[in-house]
Amino acid sequence: MEERVILVDENDTEIGSETKLKAHREGMLHRAFSIFVFNSKKQLLLQKRAATKYHSAGLWANTCCSHPRPKESLKKAAHRRLLEEMGFNCELREVFIFKYKKKFVNNLIENEVDHVFLGRFDGKPKPNKEEADDWRWISVERLRKDIRDYPEKYAYWLRLMLDNYPAHLKP
Repeated sequence: MEERVILVDENDTEIGSETKLKAHREGMLHRAFSIFVFNSKKQLLLQKRAATKYHSAGLWANTCCSHPRPKESLKKAAHRRLLEEMGFNCELREVFIFKYKKKFVNNLIENEVDHVFLGRFDGKPKPNKEEADDWRWISVERLRKDIRDYPEKYAYWLRLMLDNYPAHLKP
């Protein structure tokens, strides 16, 4: 069965659901979440998106991003995907919501109301190879410098959040 996403209006009110691929092909506004996990050294856990991902493949991104399923709460979905993608779970708290729309080179469109969660974890992740090819801990300051020098290595939404919401993305 094909994965479905929750379609929403401009106020993040649920208005239906659609298959993930169709929603991204047609640029339908849908609910998503992004997770930023920090360790006790205040380093952010990044993942390198698997080369097989349907967009932004091989790019460095925040710890985890995904979509809740219809009738699934955001928090439950965030914990589910963190465990599925990175092989661990931790306490998460929602810190802000933002909306963005971006067309990618393969003509897929992210049009999302994105709920951003922060967490803390000091262990070693065990990423699912279908989701992430690599991972690393990095300070936010070092990450900002690397993004300035090599923006093409990083996912659009990660750059957007670091540029526009820095006060919210602190350990």
